[in-house]
Amino acid sequence: MNILVLGSGGREHAFTHKLLESKKIDKLYVAPGNAGTNEIATNIAINPTDFEAVKKIVLEHNINMVVVGPEAPLVEGVHDFFLSDEELKSIPVIGPKKDGALLEGSKDFSKQFMEKHNIPTAKYQSFTSETLEEGYVFLETLNPPFVLKADGLAAGKGVLILEDIQEAKAELKEMLTNQKFGAASATVVIEEFLKGIELSVFVLTDGKSYKVLPSAKDYKRIGEGDTGLNTGGMGAISPVPFADNDFLTKVEDRVIKPTIDGLQKDGIDYRGFVFIGLMNVAGDPFVIEYNVRMGDPETEVVLPRIESDLLELFEGVATQTLSDKSFSVIDKTATTVMLVSGGYPEAYEKGKEITGLEAVEGSLVFHAGTKNEDNKVVTNGGRVIAITSFGETIEEALKTSYNNINKISFDKINYRKDIGFDLTK
Repeated sequence: MNILVLGSGGREHAFTHKLLESKKIDKLYVAPGNAGTNEIATNIAINPTDFEAVKKIVLEHNINMVVVGPEAPLVEGVHDFFLSDEELKSIPVIGPKKDGALLEGSKDFSKQFMEKHNIPTAKYQSFTSETLEEGYVFLETLNPPFVLKADGLAAGKGVLILEDIQEAKAELKEMLTNQKFGAASATVVIEEFLKGIELSVFVLTDGKSYKVLPSAKDYKRIGEGDTGLNTGGMGAISPVPFADNDFLTKVEDRVIKPTIDGLQKDGIDYRGFVFIGLMNVAGDPFVIEYNVRMGDPETEVVLPRIESDLLELFEGVATQTLSDKSFSVIDKTATTVMLVSGGYPEAYEKGKEITGLEAVEGSLVFHAGTKNEDNKVVTNGGRVIAITSFGETIEEALKTSYNNINKISFDKINYRKDIGFDLTK
């Protein structure tokens, strides 16, 4: 089979790496890809949301399946585009259609979905510029901190958690009337704050049955001890120690089953990943958010732990025979640490040469923001490289990752030295 993976980050490099384990792969293409995918597959320089360009590649290279990495093409309807095109409609797309992608594309939609299907989540209300005053009144009913979420996609930056009520009101006005996050904040969801510890659970579904993938916890803040600005993710660990069988049974019964059943009841034919962001509140799972694709950097610890043939699983998704596919997971801990550009998540420079990658031993190197330039690998983003390692314990896996990080260098390299700090106390 010839496969096309859409995307350019660490997630897509991890997909590419995992798919190549399958004996069914003939050719693997990544669009646009990065320096890491370029070493093991064929990169094609197009924008994944340019669907006509995607079509051209699919027909030129006799692509048999498209795997969508990031959320933007899904929310913009790449799957629907394929189904509505005579030349493309028989080619399976791994990722939901536009109606299912609303779970991530609209916070308001996803909260309504949870409420409708009795899925535990924080109490909330949604507001627009016309109902700004009502938003102020709702804030008064909540205890701090106050959670404000832009309804639409805001590149992971549309969530504010604020301690002061006056600041929360000012930010609400900024989001609704001054379009702080552009069209994404034309509607804002205000939520009660859930106190607990976060984790993510990932599900692969064919719309009828599902497989529960390994749990993971990522670290969003730039600074040690979870301080400083939010990022796309500075590292991740899988499995999550406190997510034992009892807790995961609650997640399956209270969240996963009602989510998959709810999609069916609502007539949404959902084929792809459901990323469920959870809060463990005193042993009970509450949903913070849905994403309609795998997370990054969680993919870099989840996929390496899967023993099964990923392409076989994707074929099961496409043909709605996922329940017939075998699924097993390695009983080891995986950790990943993200190397980022100096200045990230604010202004940073690109084009810095990366050295020492060939010296890495005993870890997987997943490229995120890299490209090839003049026979060198250079930085091309805020998050640059993820170093993933296995161990019997979190500490053992992290030790391997950090030992290998010491061999890698680029100008103004930055990374967190405390990934997993809250799980290893």
